[in-house]
Amino acid sequence: MKIKLLIPFILLLLSFNLTAQNTPSKKVLDLVNKAKTCINQHEFDKAEKYLEKIFNIDDTYAEAYLLQGDIYNVTLKSGKAADCYNKAISLMKNPKPLLYFIAASEELKVGRYESAQKNLQTYLDKVSKPDPQIAKEVKRGLENCEFGIWALQNPVDFKLINMGPSVNSEHDEYLVTITADEMELIFTVRRPRDEKTACAFCLTEEDFYYCVKENGEWQPRQPMAYPINSNYNEGAESISPDGKYFFYTLCDADQGYGSCDLYWSRRIGNRWSRPRNLGEPVNTSLWESQPSMAPDGRTIYFSSNRSGGYGGFDIWKCMMIEEGVFSEPVNLGPTINTEYDETAPFIHADGRTLYFVSDGLPGMGGKDIYYSFLKPDNSWEKPVNLGYPVNTPTDELNIFINASGTVAYIATDIEGGYGGMDLYSFELDEKFRPTPVTYMKGVIRDAETKEPLEASVELVDLATSQVVTSTTSDPATGEYLACIITGTNVLMNVSHPDYPFYSENFQLEKSYTNLEPYFKNISLQKAEVGSTFILRNIFFEFNKSDLRKESGVELDNLADYLTKNPTLHIEIGGHTDNQGGDEYNLKLSLERAKSVYNYLINKGIPESRLSYKGYGKNSPIATNDTEEGRAINRRTEFRIIKN
Repeated sequence: MKIKLLIPFILLLLSFNLTAQNTPSKKVLDLVNKAKTCINQHEFDKAEKYLEKIFNIDDTYAEAYLLQGDIYNVTLKSGKAADCYNKAISLMKNPKPLLYFIAASEELKVGRYESAQKNLQTYLDKVSKPDPQIAKEVKRGLENCEFGIWALQNPVDFKLINMGPSVNSEHDEYLVTITADEMELIFTVRRPRDEKTACAFCLTEEDFYYCVKENGEWQPRQPMAYPINSNYNEGAESISPDGKYFFYTLCDADQGYGSCDLYWSRRIGNRWSRPRNLGEPVNTSLWESQPSMAPDGRTIYFSSNRSGGYGGFDIWKCMMIEEGVFSEPVNLGPTINTEYDETAPFIHADGRTLYFVSDGLPGMGGKDIYYSFLKPDNSWEKPVNLGYPVNTPTDELNIFINASGTVAYIATDIEGGYGGMDLYSFELDEKFRPTPVTYMKGVIRDAETKEPLEASVELVDLATSQVVTSTTSDPATGEYLACIITGTNVLMNVSHPDYPFYSENFQLEKSYTNLEPYFKNISLQKAEVGSTFILRNIFFEFNKSDLRKESGVELDNLADYLTKNPTLHIEIGGHTDNQGGDEYNLKLSLERAKSVYNYLINKGIPESRLSYKGYGKNSPIATNDTEEGRAINRRTEFRIIKN
């Protein structure tokens, strides 16, 4: 994988006059001065012709190799630059220590870790009091050498698969994002400018393209329509796991706050809304880019060089408080961010595994891809390098992981592609996988009219009471998609202002890695007298009426619903399966209904609006011949008795 990013043009003429050597002939000195003049004027081809003449006259003249090394350095031919610097070192009687550092820097760029390690150590041995900035870079270089040597000896599983001509072209394709059901992908394409390109000095323009999957195959790509694509440079996008929100970067726009700003759009049916700038306090006069939206539908990670960080570019996050309203960004802190650059954040659909790019952590020498887990106390674990050959001595761009955590997507310009950078997939080594995630999708409708509804869908981890997934069904179609994290006991809550809430419960084993998705259409009933609603997330201790802690989320939702609808009067009904005697089941169901009744009273619901009753085993809604059926029959309901 070799992705070459544009870097500042820096001429390393530090190498001149680093040591004394035998006096060259007047002809050689004249050629050296001509070569220097050409280098200063950036005429490198012409300079190399003068240097070639010097080598024909005297191939032991060290300064000529230094000049040739500097040309290779600034033209990004690091391997050849390192060869020239090392050749010069071998010809000098007493090379300046700085030359060892410069040679090692070029060797790191091409993965010559053992030689770079030797040169860096020689620099330290020759300098009693090194410059603090160089000493810091030497220390970082030695850490990269140590990691690089280890990584090359311990490669990870990595087999790239080109995504094919429906996705890739002769232009550059990169920065892919995919919905949780893996039925739609969006990516950035850098194409030649045209007559409509707004940037006056740009030779290329970046736009978004998308593909949809049919019968397991990606269909030919299409450009995203206006107003998402414009005459400016759009890129570095993120589609939310549910496919409803689209966040992206727009640079140098007239209405922007800085060089690059974050924008958002919402899908309604088959159309995207007019993009809107996130505005203050998220966007500043500096650089905000590369957004990634978490499955909670609220948290947005991005990279910025705004003030208050730890170095160049840091990773930050903000919250979407309500649609179009965003909180003050928060820096992810020194575990993730360094004094160097952290970019390309990607938060997985599990909401707690962050992948990102950094050149400030021990790695292969350039910008590497790392991941970190969010701990229960909301701090981050120490980042882990994804290893070789996912990471290489050159700069990596970004990574995207599918919801199940098994397949990764990257961009690279390796040979054999369709031209420039192409998008590839590969099976992610098990060591670096996030928590597997599956999804539920379907349509939400009115139970009577069958009309599609725009309803809120939340999935809450009952162990922590934290929202792990939040989405809204499409107002035009009623379609929804919600991620479900494995290893959790999850409450699903569907709510609409005009309907009592609907709830489900999902318990997924930790060992699942290839979960089948759930397809569930949901019909919401109006709050009519006589209507009954099952509370599927009320849990009691075994053979007791004591409410378990996990019941609090559902009961609080019910209390909130009753508070917002003060004219409703309900009856709490308790039900059991047919195991045990009639009297025992009737008593247990009554006591459990009373526990819910008391909980609601403690939450401020007037007693006059509540009643409770135990039905025992007399009203089954499923067979009692199986454990699954008996579990369904053991339930708590509420029935509307007055409105």
